Amino acid sequence: MYAMQYEITLPADYDMTIIRERVSTRGHALDDRAGLGLKAYLIRERGAAGSPVNQYAPFYLWHEAGRMGEFLVGGGGFQGIVGDFGRPVVQHWTGLAVEAGPARGTAPLAASRRLTPMPASADLTEQVAGALAELRDLGGAQGLHTAALAVDPHHWRLMTFALWEREAPRRAGAEHYEVLHLSAPGLASLPRGRDW
Repeated sequence: MYAMQYEITLPADYDMTIIRERVSTRGHALDDRAGLGLKAYLIRERGAAGSPVNQYAPFYLWHEAGRMGEFLVGGGGFQGIVGDFGRPVVQHWTGLAVEAGPARGTAPLAASRRLTPMPASADLTEQVAGALAELRDLGGAQGLHTAALAVDPHHWRLMTFALWEREAPRRAGAEHYEVLHLSAPGLASLPRGRDW
């Protein structure tokens, strides 16, 4: 499993209804995409829910790295973003675990993402074990749709991503998003629990 996200930060006075319309008319394009677990079409609006920026920030969980590569550079869809906004930096992480929450059957309206540094002095096995335990606990949270844990071994950071039925609980260090649409063709086949 592979996690991926790009963030397109827009001007402070940008009309976010343009992004809402974009997702409304194009969001269904990946609803049956082979190799895709889920794509959450995320936005942050300046001044809403404490966001300092206007941002379009789609988040993906892929089953296969090849399908992710096809999407990015093989003419599989990313060229639309590049054509409209330029080529953003694409963050990516190796997936470690996924938990299905009690609200898995609902359409999520909110999401959260938290990046946690992995200091050189930390025992990687212990830090990941602690994060996996937190993810298991998060899996039972009221209103949770899906939660995932992944690692970025380039910058040595853990990433915890969660989709929420209504509102994401406020947690220190977490960024919060509105979900405009969820494409989830391979949601049911995402691994449950630890992915190794």
